[in-house]
Amino acid sequence: MTDVINKNTLMHICCGPCSLYCIDEFRRVYPEAALHGLFANPNIHPYDEFLRRAESTAQAANYKGLEVEFLPYFDQAAWENFARPDGIPQIQGMPDALRCGMCYRVRMDLTAKYAKAHGYDSFTSTLFVSPYQDHELLRRVCEMAAAKYGLEFIYIDFRPGFRQGQQEARELGLYRQKYCGCIRSLRGGNKKGRDNK
Repeated sequence: MTDVINKNTLMHICCGPCSLYCIDEFRRVYPEAALHGLFANPNIHPYDEFLRRAESTAQAANYKGLEVEFLPYFDQAAWENFARPDGIPQIQGMPDALRCGMCYRVRMDLTAKYAKAHGYDSFTSTLFVSPYQDHELLRRVCEMAAAKYGLEFIYIDFRPGFRQGQQEARELGLYRQKYCGCIRSLRGGNKKGRDNK
């Protein structure tokens, strides 16, 4: 287990509901670590959906007593024009593995870059609570971002608490989305039968 006692850790937060269990579990595992949150999700479209998820994150953070920073929205056109690994633009026709990998890279790079610039020495992500994410791919992406910026990536498999967190979100009345975030998932590309995620 990573020794993060007395360290400053930045938690990338994808949405309010997913953050609830992750915040509690991180604090349980690492009670001496300082934890802060970052909402950095340029994949979320359309804009009103981005605002809903940012608001649910603010509500969850307030409930848990967590300080969170919010990065500005990254416009849809720019997101659509991110290049594939082979240099071909547009995400619409990408296979899920390529599209999701790109999405992970963008968000984890933003998180690690922010962490480095603001004096954090480690980071983690609430994405690891979701059974719908590709954990191995996401973990590799996080490790690469950590190496790039000279940080420590803290991996915790939060999935055992997924349902618990969703139930808590229901009880708190938080907005619970039905798709992952990008245009393709909005159109049904990767809903994967989620129950309001």
